[in-house]
This record gives sequence, C-alpha cells and structure tokens, in this order.
Amino acid sequence: MRLTPLEQWIMNKTGIKERDKNALVDYQLAKIRETMSYAKKNSVFYGKLLKNVREESVYSQESFQHIPLTYPQDIMRSPLDFLCVPQRKVARIVTLNTSGTSGEEKRLFFTEEDLDLTVDFFRYGMSCLVDETDKVLVLMPGNTYGSIGDLLKKALALSGIECIAYGVLNDPEDAAKCIQERDITCIVGIPLQVLYLSRVKSDIFRNKIKKVLLSTDYVPEVLINELTQKFGCRVFSHYGMTEMGYGGGVECEALSGYHMRDGDMYFEIINPDTGKAVEKGQYGEVVFTTLTRQAMPLIRYRTGDIASFSPTECACGTFLNTMKKVLGRIENRVRIGEERFLYLRELDETILPFEEVLDYRACLKDKDRLILEVVVKDNIDSESIKDKIMQNVRNLLPNQPMQRLNVTVVSAARCKPVRLTNSMVKRKIIDYRGGINIEGHI
Repeated sequence: MRLTPLEQWIMNKTGIKERDKNALVDYQLAKIRETMSYAKKNSVFYGKLLKNVREESVYSQESFQHIPLTYPQDIMRSPLDFLCVPQRKVARIVTLNTSGTSGEEKRLFFTEEDLDLTVDFFRYGMSCLVDETDKVLVLMPGNTYGSIGDLLKKALALSGIECIAYGVLNDPEDAAKCIQERDITCIVGIPLQVLYLSRVKSDIFRNKIKKVLLSTDYVPEVLINELTQKFGCRVFSHYGMTEMGYGGGVECEALSGYHMRDGDMYFEIINPDTGKAVEKGQYGEVVFTTLTRQAMPLIRYRTGDIASFSPTECACGTFLNTMKKVLGRIENRVRIGEERFLYLRELDETILPFEEVLDYRACLKDKDRLILEVVVKDNIDSESIKDKIMQNVRNLLPNQPMQRLNVTVVSAARCKPVRLTNSMVKRKIIDYRGGINIEGHI
C-alpha cells in the first residue's frame, strides 16, 4: 500500500527532516504562537479576546487548551472584526447563510496567498487517488473565482490532470453525457448528489467511473458500500469546510480516515460540553486553528462536527495522525420523546439502503410527528417501498407511536424540474415544533 503523499508534502512544508510526530507538534506550536501574535495585532476580535494572553504561555498542546475558543456566532456578529489585512488585499469573500431565522450570515475572507495554500493542499491531496491517466469531474460550484471547483481545477492542472468544474448537479442527463464524452474516470461530489446520479445513471458508473471523492457533508456508509460493491469504485472521503479554506483532510489508499492538513492547521477533538480534550479514540467536536492564514486567521474554532482521532496507526505507514470519518454535525439531531435523540446519519443509514430511493427530506412537527418525503425512481411500486421504509424507521424508533410517522413517496418523474439535494449547505432535519422553523436541506 502506498504511503499517503501528504506526509512528504507536510515534511517539506514544515522543514521537518525526520518522520517525527514531536517535531511536527513543535512546528505547530511555534506557528500557533506566531498566529496568536499576528491576530492580536491585526484583528479587532482577537485583539480583545487575547488581550491578557501571552503567546509564551503556549508551550505545549496541553497549555494551548487554556486559550479561549472561537465560535461561529462570533463571525456572524462581526466578520470584519476578524480581518487582518486591508480589504483591498482580499481576493475572495464567501458568504454562508446560517440555518437559523435571524438572517445572520458568516462572511469569510481570503487573500490570494490563502487561496494558493488551498490549491497546494488540493494538488497533493488529490494525488492520493488520481494521476495523469484520470479525468476528473467536479460536481461542486466552479464558475466563481476561488470557488472549490475553481481551486480543484487549478490544483489538478499543476499535476497535468484534466478537470471539468461542472457545478452542482441539476441535470443528471447532461452530467452523464459529459462523463461519457469527456471519458471521466473520477467524480468529486456531494454524497447525496453522487448517490442520485449513480442510481439514475448506473451504466455510466459501471462503465466509466473508477474513483469517487465525497465531500462537504456526512458520507453514508451505505453509499460507500454501494459504489464499491456494485460498481467497483474506490471511494475516498475528504473533510473540509469553508472556514478551513475548503480543505482539511483526505483519505489515503487505506480508506480508514483522513490525514490532515497539518502544515496549515492544528486540529483538536474536545468534549463539546466541557471544552476539554478527549482521549484518542473518543468522539468529540472538531476544533481547528489556522497556522498560515493571512486574511482571517481562526484560533480554536469550533466546527460543530463530530469525529475522533484514531488510536492506531494508519495501514499506509505514515507517522501522521488519522482522523476517523466525521459522523456529521452535533446540531444534526432532534429530540424524540423524553430521552431519544434522532440523528440525521441514522436516517441516512435507514432510508438510503433501498436502491429505489434517490433523495429524501425529513421534518418534525407538533407532538414529535416525523414526516418523511421520499423521492424514488420512476415506475416503482410506491406503496411497497413506503411500507419498507416505515418498517425500517419503526425498528429505528421502536418506542415511538407510529401514528406520529408520516411517509410520502414521490416518483422522480413528478418532480419537475428534478428535485435533489443540490446545495452546498449541510443537510438538516427541519424542526417545526413550537413554531420554530429551522431551515435547511435534507
């Protein structure tokens, strides 16, 4: 098995001469102190937050845990307070709509140099799965300068690999035609979009697609298994978010978790309730600190994502840490009854095993009534698939009265234009109870 290409890239970037975890940590701690000093001097937010904190107090991983956390709400309230460069040096601004009803938005700023760092990571990260013999289709936004598709295309060009930044999937017929005509061998996409395309255009996957990289949202195990077993695809997962500059970590050939972008970021896993670090192997919330960011450095930023560091070394042989696949977001759960939480990932693994299913939405209404709206392939026995889904959900929620479960099955032909999860916004269970409308996509 091939060693992850990220190892040598990180060693070159950090100047580490030997394969030594301690040397990497020393580098990261030094860059953390530099970042703290830079942010205190140039950022209004960190000038206040770290006013009474000395950089010298961060001399170990344990000591860094005493530094205050940064919350998404901090950026929503005043994004410009995070800016460390004159606005004329900002090359890319990304506005993220939140899932609440207050109209708050997160605005994130990147210089040209920040974007170049992401291109560099994408170049070496993509080499974990593709080479010059591949042609890549990116089913993510790519027309805008500095968008994820644009950066991927630039990164792959540096490796001599053809890349088409197609955009989010709206027309499966046109996407399939592009794959056929351009001899695409690898797809980079959003999990539910790739599932949709693979189920309505299975011949394309069977005959053309050899590799898939899934990103931006929880990756259902059922999707990985289906692409692997049915089509013979090698399925890689990538972890990233806009706040990271899109790139955070990517799987190697072992397919057992992400190797992280440790030259540009420092990652922690904390108990979301206490804020303290958890032991390796325990799940908690992902927190990261940027080490090389110019426009908008982030220090101990809470992502809301659930993951853990693997307690064992990766089969590829790297000395780098491995983060297990993210299980989704902490907020992607709703309370059912007195004691039961229902997680989005549970619904994915319960509903998506039926290959007739192309997409679904879920919401909760009064008295814990769970409503599922499922899109299926054309010419499917709707009642039969409805009964199967209801039985699976009954097994998932055995103590809940089933009069509180409503399942509607709609064929894709009745959804004109084709309706599918085609947003970069992470999916959510929509909660309408108590007059609350938490908007999102599922």
